[in-house]
Amino acid sequence: MQIRKKNRGEAEVFTEALNDILFILLMFFLIVSTLANPNVIRLSQPKSAGDTKAKQNVVVSIDSLTQYYVGTTPIALDSLKAVLIPIISKEKTELPTIVINADKSVDIDAVVSVMRIAKELGARSVLSVQK
Repeated sequence: MQIRKKNRGEAEVFTEALNDILFILLMFFLIVSTLANPNVIRLSQPKSAGDTKAKQNVVVSIDSLTQYYVGTTPIALDSLKAVLIPIISKEKTELPTIVINADKSVDIDAVVSVMRIAKELGARSVLSVQK
């Protein structure tokens, strides 16, 4: 009596396309995450040829309807100074910076009022522009 062992093929998982699929998914999520930023206020900024780098301690935005925002929180101009005082006081830098992100249709008086508040608080003000 002759007993033979049957040669069975080993089961393999087809993984050649897995790397391609993972790469495409990674690229998709990277692109979508940079495009979808809910903490942004849409403004059309004035253009400039110069470039100044400043550490952004506080960002004050002014939209086309002259509404003020600290970060993404809407603030009235009267209470802007009171909101900025605790933010600037906890910064450990020598000269805190307030970045003014204003729409190009905003009256210059609105921008100057934020600059005056920054000067009163002892902070430097920088106007954000498009390159």
